Amino acid sequence: MSTAYDAIVVGARCAGAPTAMLLARRGHRVLLVDRAGFPSDTLSTHMIHPPGVAALARWGLLDRVTATGCPPVTTYSFDFGPFTLAGSPPPRDGTGVGYGPRRRVLDAILVAAADEAGAEVREHFNVDEVLVEDGTAVGIRGHGADGRAVTERARVVIGADGRSSHVAKAVGALEYRTKPSLQWGYYAYWSGLPVTGFETYARPDRGWGAIPTNDGLTCVVVGWPRHQAHAYRADPEAGFLATLDLAPEFAERVRAATRQERFLGGSVPNFFRRPHGPGWVLVGDAGHTKDPITAQGISDAFRDAELCADALDDVFTGRRPFDEALAGYAAARDAQVSEMYEFTTQLATLTPPPEDTARLLAEAAGDRAAMDRFAGVVAGTVPPHDFFAPVSAAA
Repeated sequence: MSTAYDAIVVGARCAGAPTAMLLARRGHRVLLVDRAGFPSDTLSTHMIHPPGVAALARWGLLDRVTATGCPPVTTYSFDFGPFTLAGSPPPRDGTGVGYGPRRRVLDAILVAAADEAGAEVREHFNVDEVLVEDGTAVGIRGHGADGRAVTERARVVIGADGRSSHVAKAVGALEYRTKPSLQWGYYAYWSGLPVTGFETYARPDRGWGAIPTNDGLTCVVVGWPRHQAHAYRADPEAGFLATLDLAPEFAERVRAATRQERFLGGSVPNFFRRPHGPGWVLVGDAGHTKDPITAQGISDAFRDAELCADALDDVFTGRRPFDEALAGYAAARDAQVSEMYEFTTQLATLTPPPEDTARLLAEAAGDRAAMDRFAGVVAGTVPPHDFFAPVSAAA
């Protein structure tokens, strides 16, 4: 049976919409579906580090994000208590600037760009079943707001539907390098809260950060170790504010500000999933998720979108067979995120670093080049080993 689409993308946020856009721009037939309507929010740290900003610039969408009034982030600071590292990330692909737009702002821009590129976009569409025939994904069955059952077929089904991906479950995507959830976090938005770029704070068993975003608001997120989640959930506001008191100057700023929205939060597992198989591909959190403490999710999603679109373009144009092209996508993804995965999951334990690492961090304080490199580690422009090499060499 002939297929109506080259690709059906399930999930239209920061992984799915760019994937659909990039494929449609190359002339491929794409259907993009999401159960949400846009604009809308979703749980997210919503920080776009410089590699993600560079992707927006390549796609011609950065001006749309900056036009929303979201302030640029040029400084990353890390308050460890006895000392603070504050630096500007070395640029990657021409930019060292980050942004933290609200997801209802960013995702709407991405969905509109996919539509403009020629992808067919269906909002408020629920996928009830991924169609699998003879072990190969061939389409979806679902329904829109009117409840009418719809079946659509494609050469490839792309799961961009988050860490609880329906597509991944339907095709039995195998997980590997799994780690349990490590912390429980809550975040909320404040007005009247000045911050200097991307501010983070580390204390024993506690960690938090602040990111400026749209409409003059600042997002503040506070994490506790996962084993203390029950106490945190019992009274999020009390636990949140008590944590901030560990840095009195910051706590004073927050108490002088006004909270504008309720607390939101939860916990995130850590895993890789095999990102491809017969007739299917995974992008973004559907294929790889790690703790949000380093806020890598959006930049990872953009990277996946480009890698996946390149691979599928080769498939659809006959330059490479599916298995070869998607094996290359999987290898490239794992190579680019593996080191950050280990760095992030270590930070997310909220335990003090090893003695050698703590000494290296303390020695970096006041050293402009060293602080810039550490900022670059979190911003994704400097590989962790480039900063921590002295510790590795000593070991």
